[in-house]
Amino acid sequence: MQLLNQSQLIINGVVMKNIHKVILVFMMSLVFCANTQAQNYNDALRLSEPGIITGARSLGMGNAYIALSDDFSASIFNPAGFGLIKKMVISGGLNYNSFNNNTSFFNQNTTLSNNVTNFSQIGVTLPFPTSQGSFVLAFGFNRDKDFNKALGFNGYNGGNNSYIQDLTSYNDDIAYKLALSYPLYDASNNYLKDTTRINGGLNQRGNFIQEGALNSWSFSGALEVQKDFFVGATMNLYNGTFKKTHEYFEEDLNNNYPSSLLLDPSEPGSADFKSFYLRDIIDWDISGVGLKLGALIKMNENFNVATTIKFATKYTVKETYSLYTQSTFGTGDKFSYVPTEERLEYEISTPAEYSVGASYNKNNLTLSGSVTMIDYAQMKFGSGLDYSATINKNADITNLMRTVYNLNAGVEYILPNSGIALRGGVMLMPSPFKDDSSDFDKKYITAGIGYNFSDRSSINIAYVYGWWNDIGDNYGSNISRTSQEIKFTNIVTSLKFYL
Repeated sequence: MQLLNQSQLIINGVVMKNIHKVILVFMMSLVFCANTQAQNYNDALRLSEPGIITGARSLGMGNAYIALSDDFSASIFNPAGFGLIKKMVISGGLNYNSFNNNTSFFNQNTTLSNNVTNFSQIGVTLPFPTSQGSFVLAFGFNRDKDFNKALGFNGYNGGNNSYIQDLTSYNDDIAYKLALSYPLYDASNNYLKDTTRINGGLNQRGNFIQEGALNSWSFSGALEVQKDFFVGATMNLYNGTFKKTHEYFEEDLNNNYPSSLLLDPSEPGSADFKSFYLRDIIDWDISGVGLKLGALIKMNENFNVATTIKFATKYTVKETYSLYTQSTFGTGDKFSYVPTEERLEYEISTPAEYSVGASYNKNNLTLSGSVTMIDYAQMKFGSGLDYSATINKNADITNLMRTVYNLNAGVEYILPNSGIALRGGVMLMPSPFKDDSSDFDKKYITAGIGYNFSDRSSINIAYVYGWWNDIGDNYGSNISRTSQEIKFTNIVTSLKFYL
């Protein structure tokens, strides 16, 4: 009878272990699904924040261009400005973008940068003869924003926390598959939870590299409805790509987990822990349609006022998510886990933008300014994601985000009898998060120069320098945090040909 009871216990143990594996496989699929569906406010913000890439003249003047807009950049700022153009114009631009991130992580500094060069603008503006007033059409390409970013970090976390522990606390199958955690049972051999013998004391390092861009094919029209009063519209067809590659390491540099310790008691190869590695990649294909309306009034020959509205834009995101993980031990054993690539398609709606601006010109001097209101709490996740998760994500947006007022100011002075224009400007883009201090506001200063080769051609060059702070958490909240000082450089060169 005792032998039968022992046999039954053994059978029960084997069955429960197999059931646990089945449960973990099921949980793994749920967790991996959760990873692929872990979209949050940052993803909506990526598409909602305005880019700063424009034509070189407008950028040199701090993008304070709503009440000017007398070149192809009107498709970005104020389509009513096309009504000011009297000649056919072909324009194009080239953009250089540098993102530099100096990161502090457990009192260690790491600097990582990411640079990219691309066409920024190609456009054609076509004025049509009218008996009075003006009628202008325009079409072309704009690179609305670059997604390139970089973040690197490397430091020893002496606390009693780690990514391995964080994964284990959720019974995540990654730690189990890599022999970094193991199951606990009660006295009746019922599965309780996973646990790990890792208790912090690891070096943590890694990087995030982002790349891609949001582009638009724009179709614009402007009409002078009465003398010195112009209205216009731009329809944008958006397309773009975004890719974020994340690599993360945890390493036992101080031999806190020696060869005498098995991280999984049932796995002899789990002695002498050396490292845990995770790489995940998010890849987006983006599409959408947007509309912008504008009006511009010439109050007199020197003073313009203008207003625009960019309506909420709905983007479709086709996302691919892939994951690779590996653990390494001093025994020579390596355990890897590579789930199947996952694909999703969902919608993100960005908030409307309301802008007003004015410009003043006299004696070769032009001053301009503008204000844009954006309520980031209006960002929304739409169809394609789990219904309850979508509600929670949108609730997070409402609770975390606020209304901001972006400020732009610029100046241009044309040197007499030289064909040379000198420009300067400032831009302020407050952080959309409610509790952020001004350190997290994006601040830019700009400078530019233009030269007219003749009445038929000109070149413009703009330089931008920006700076702001940011933070990020590898897991949890403020226990493995990166503090970032970001420096941003942008150079745009534009050519215009008048026909």
